[in-house]
Amino acid sequence: MRSAVEWFMERLRLPLNATKTRCVRVPEEPLEFLGYRVGRNWNPRTRKAYSGSCPGRGSVRSACRKVSERTAARYGLRPAPEVVLDLNRVLLGWWNCFRLGQASPAYRAIDAHAAKRLRQWLCRKQKVRIWKYVCYPDEQQRYRTGQPT
Repeated sequence: MRSAVEWFMERLRLPLNATKTRCVRVPEEPLEFLGYRVGRNWNPRTRKAYSGSCPGRGSVRSACRKVSERTAARYGLRPAPEVVLDLNRVLLGWWNCFRLGQASPAYRAIDAHAAKRLRQWLCRKQKVRIWKYVCYPDEQQRYRTGQPT
């Protein structure tokens, strides 16, 4: 397989990085490529394994870092709608890029991180010191728990 890839890359006149290039057996050994993790995934309903792709941990961490940077304390003077619009652009761009494969767990993790950071930012902006950021409840969480709105 490696010789076939080398031949193909040579015909395209693209260099092949020998230190990064390796052969793996995909179901047993996961492979990180372009932000995706290709390997064994589990179906949550049937609890059976299948070979597929999902966003890699590094890309999820990168998205969380971008959210954290945009809700940092130094942006406390920005208006809230501007910050929310900026966060929406970042999150929609990430979601459009990583919508292939089993992406729901990554979406939930980034969404929870963004909600928490936005609540923290709003509490800092309004100088509110209340435990668990109850001044700014998550409407989806209310809907899931069945509490009245």
